[in-house]
Amino acid sequence: MKYFKLSNYKDYSIFFWIILVSIIGITITTIYKTNKEDEAQKIKGTLDNIYLKKITKEITNNLEPRYSSLDYVSRSGDTYQSIVDSLNIIKEEKKILLESILKEKSLKILRTNQKFIFKFDNMTKFKIVEFKIETDKKNEIIFTSSNAKNSFTSKKIKKNFKKKLVYKETSIIDSLYNSALNLKISPNIIIEFARLYGFQVDFQRDIWKDDSFQIIYEEYLNDKNQIVDTGEIIFANLNLQNNDLQLYKYEYEKNKVDYFDENGKSIKKTLMKTPINGARLSSSYGKRKHPILGYTKMHTGTDFAAPTGTPIMASGDGKVMKAGWCGGGGKCVKIKHNKTYQTVYAHMSKFGRGIKKGVRVKQGQIIGYVGSTGMSTGPHLHYEVIENGRKINSQKLRLPSGKILKGEDRKKFEVSKIKIDVLKSNLIIKNN
Repeated sequence: MKYFKLSNYKDYSIFFWIILVSIIGITITTIYKTNKEDEAQKIKGTLDNIYLKKITKEITNNLEPRYSSLDYVSRSGDTYQSIVDSLNIIKEEKKILLESILKEKSLKILRTNQKFIFKFDNMTKFKIVEFKIETDKKNEIIFTSSNAKNSFTSKKIKKNFKKKLVYKETSIIDSLYNSALNLKISPNIIIEFARLYGFQVDFQRDIWKDDSFQIIYEEYLNDKNQIVDTGEIIFANLNLQNNDLQLYKYEYEKNKVDYFDENGKSIKKTLMKTPINGARLSSSYGKRKHPILGYTKMHTGTDFAAPTGTPIMASGDGKVMKAGWCGGGGKCVKIKHNKTYQTVYAHMSKFGRGIKKGVRVKQGQIIGYVGSTGMSTGPHLHYEVIENGRKINSQKLRLPSGKILKGEDRKKFEVSKIKIDVLKSNLIIKNN
């Protein structure tokens, strides 16, 4: 009997120990869980701290992505050297890049509107891993960095594009730009059209309602017949008050293209009539009451009111003599064109890409953007023309035309002009 009770007691003691261990385990788990929740709340409270959030945001905002890319389209006056120099890479890499480009025979001549795409690895010393240069609308060259990072291999790629010639014409109801947009003409073509006529037409004052224009230009289509790009203007005509101003694209020398009127005269002049498109003449040359100083003084330039950021063009080929602060003129650019003429562009918001003292610019190249810096009451361009050291009225300036085709050149131009006229007739018939 006693043995049985002892055995029974042992059985119960094991049972009690199991319960006790279970209770201790549950208690420890509960305490651990409670402490963990408290820690989580503390961490959450720390993360919700407004100052920590600000610091985190500041740090993440300043972090650059490892890989980035840059697209660039060449402009008049650009060189391979100037494009490479504008890249944010070390001097040694710039040298390697330029040497790789100059080795390619198909890149011997840099044309306007050529497309460049640069891809960067911002975590390495030599950043550029790949870049592409468009040789023409159908072809491009891709340069890939070698493993040693001190040279590039090149490969020519042919794009599967189809070129199409497009003819458009319309009357100008409110503005040239809006009328062209209504015809679904690319903004690039409209801007180029305005630039071509900028040598002889003031788009703010010379165009009247119901004047008209005609244009033939290139479009590039992919295999789905979608427009992927535009090319050159082949022909343009601006009819102002029943007066036709026709322009024909013509290659007068190898790789030298210009636009000529029907008499074989280049549209280019020493200086453009106005170095800005779509602006309003707000103050002409002559004596006036200064809007800030309050007294009458000589206004030695012409003011064109335009929205901030409107592009300003070099009115002629030349060398930048100054690109900086001009006192009351704010940010300004001064260009020497030849022994006779200089021009000044004042109150800019910022300078054009690569514009600095000593660089050469081409006629029509963007040198800056409209602003209101210096002594100015609103955004506008103050434009001055200096002739033999004397400031003159730019709007009354009579300048000689550019190149005039003669002899054999004129005969070849006449043949080219007839071909374009026939092309225009065929496109008109096709449209109708």
